[in-house]
Amino acid sequence: MSKMSHINVIEKYEEHRLAIRNLLSSILGCFADEKMFVQRHEKMTEMLDSLCSYYPFVSLLYLLDAQGKQIGINVPGSHFKKHPKTGMGADRSNRPYYLLAMKTTGVVVTEPYLSSVRQELCMSASVKIPNDDGSIKGFIVLDIDVGATLAFLTGDSRRVYFEPYFKVIYTLIVLGLFAVALVLLYAAVADCVKVVHSIIDPQEMMAIPLSAVIYLTLALAIFDLGKTTLEEEVLLYKDILRHSSTRRTITRFIAVIIIAVSIEALLMIFKFALNGGGEHIIEAVWIIVAAALLLVSLGVYVYLGSKAEVMLLKNNVNTRKSLDNGGNGNSITEIKT
Repeated sequence: MSKMSHINVIEKYEEHRLAIRNLLSSILGCFADEKMFVQRHEKMTEMLDSLCSYYPFVSLLYLLDAQGKQIGINVPGSHFKKHPKTGMGADRSNRPYYLLAMKTTGVVVTEPYLSSVRQELCMSASVKIPNDDGSIKGFIVLDIDVGATLAFLTGDSRRVYFEPYFKVIYTLIVLGLFAVALVLLYAAVADCVKVVHSIIDPQEMMAIPLSAVIYLTLALAIFDLGKTTLEEEVLLYKDILRHSSTRRTITRFIAVIIIAVSIEALLMIFKFALNGGGEHIIEAVWIIVAAALLLVSLGVYVYLGSKAEVMLLKNNVNTRKSLDNGGNGNSITEIKT
């Protein structure tokens, strides 16, 4: 449940591309007014804070003159107050949102890019504001945090607040598993020490140390289970809305169980064979058969899950293509101003 990487953000953005662009262009439509250029900074901050109460992913608002130079300092959103209020006089004439806005009278929306202020993926919407004589008065630019926007659209915003507590609980569970694995490892080492003593002292007889192998096997399985939990739930980002994430987690857990069961079955076979309990070998064989059935079932699950996700992705791509052909997926989104 770690933070989304830039690759994760881009992948999810492609799935919700049209919704994000249309939402951003409609939000900026609320500010597309020449009166913005005579508003005091405090008034603009108040307006943006009011907007952020509905759309918490809005990060910055700023104005540009006709030549692309910033007028005034950045107006941060209510959730981004920690960032410095800079930018006054900055030359934005080479930025995509300025170059696109110069070519149209409507709102334009950029593709995601790395923000120089927050070092996060963001998107910008800009609109050209004309004077009464047709000349350019300036540009209004609105930035949003792409990751926060995706969380807002998918209804995943509240989970962010609980994520640290989830990580703490998972971390405690993993530490407990690691502690058990260390205890088993200690027991295995103790048995190995006894074996060494029996070799050094021929008078000290000792049975074949299968218990050490059992302890090591259990320690391996428990440690692998803890490592998988740590990676899946604490260190790696996990998209709970994507089927592949759930399939990956289930696959790794079942694989650990299959390995542990298979090793234990082999140990049972060796133990019965060495101790003369051949009549019990069939019990170990049934365990191996059960492990094989688990492996086959896991293969079928992974295959069907991957096929279903491929079909879902194809449907999403076809939907985006149809909308693009219909004129709704253009790189420049226009609204009335």
